[in-house]
Amino acid sequence: VQLQASGGGLVQAGGSLRLSCAASGRTFSNYGMGWFRQAPGKERDFVASIMWGGESTYYADSVKGRFTISRDNAKNTVYLQMNSLKPEDTAVYYCAAQKWGWGRQGNEYDYWGQGTQVTVSS
Repeated sequence: VQLQASGGGLVQAGGSLRLSCAASGRTFSNYGMGWFRQAPGKERDFVASIMWGGESTYYADSVKGRFTISRDNAKNTVYLQMNSLKPEDTAVYYCAAQKWGWGRQGNEYDYWGQGTQVTVSS
């Protein structure tokens, strides 16, 4: 699976962004998808994940109620809608694919995108 993340940018605190991750190369609907982020000098953290059919999602506590993960299997794309952004959300955001899973650990994922930078100014 090749993954291409996009949609990052610079936004003021309280603003919104929608990240997209387009997949190609394999049967997208066989893969759970996750979003992770890594801030400078910090480890990569789990943000959200979604089951291959979209029936189930997980969120990190830090983003619950503000971020929404969704997917469109017809478009081979997963989204991360980010609202009420905070400066601490600043990071490079990565999408990842896991066959028949949608875990919260990075090492469960089989494929990774290149990352998109999100910067939230105060």
